[in-house]
Amino acid sequence: MQSVNFGDGNAHCGNITGSFNIYKSDEDARILRWLSPLEPNHRHQGVRNDRYDGVGDWFLEISEFREWRSSEGGGDGAVLFCSGNPGVGKTCLSSLVIDQLCDQAKKKDIAVACFYCDYKAQQEQTTTSMVGAILKQLVGRRDIPDYVRGAFQEAKKEIGGRGLRLADLMGMLRIAIASIHQAFICIDALDECLPQHLPELLESLRDIVRESPGVRVFLTGRPHIKEEIQRYFSQAVVVPVSPNKDDIRSYVERRLDRDAEHEAMNEELRVDIVRTIVEKISDMWVAAFRIPPPFNDVY
Repeated sequence: MQSVNFGDGNAHCGNITGSFNIYKSDEDARILRWLSPLEPNHRHQGVRNDRYDGVGDWFLEISEFREWRSSEGGGDGAVLFCSGNPGVGKTCLSSLVIDQLCDQAKKKDIAVACFYCDYKAQQEQTTTSMVGAILKQLVGRRDIPDYVRGAFQEAKKEIGGRGLRLADLMGMLRIAIASIHQAFICIDALDECLPQHLPELLESLRDIVRESPGVRVFLTGRPHIKEEIQRYFSQAVVVPVSPNKDDIRSYVERRLDRDAEHEAMNEELRVDIVRTIVEKISDMWVAAFRIPPPFNDVY
């Protein structure tokens, strides 16, 4: 047996949350690596560990998100694109959305799969490996389906084991989605995807959305890729994201609460620090809502 870290065992959310290991047979582990070597659950866990409770919750209450989450039927309206400048908190919002969808999925036949694009891993994040990562979250929720296992066994017989092409993965992804009432696919930071891969990835997502009415796609990225997304999803819902002062205030107050030198700050100074930071940090603050101390550069 081999230990494979896929998350908290929520059978409906792509195994991306939590932190314990699910034990898979050696063959199952090899099959999942064959689908994709990428492990988006690691990135997701890192982001959610850095997230502060309550920060970003406003996004879950806006009408665009609520309607996208609860709507049925395919078409471009199944796509929600969160657009914002660097550092406004898109990645943190992505992790929040993913966790909320996973919570929603617990008592329903719903699956959630995620992927975080990363400029530091652009060479490894090809369209094939990204689609494969989404697929393996869907099929790895329970016992690996026979059609995936059979394809792996056949591939092993040829030239020492053949890898998968995008068409192979898309075929299996269609079958996986057809067996699920509803599937949410969340992809963060599309602007960090290599330009030569982005059109192929968006085309693949468009094909899935068109063919599968139960699929919802959540995307984030910088404003300059909005036109690229609308080229494939002309009716996509676009939500601009900017720094939220309530989030910033909440974060700063919590950091001050954790200050080891409470005696060095009276209430008047505390109020002044919070007010000044909230006023000055307007266009950008750290994406994961992490403003490293000290605050001297701001205050």
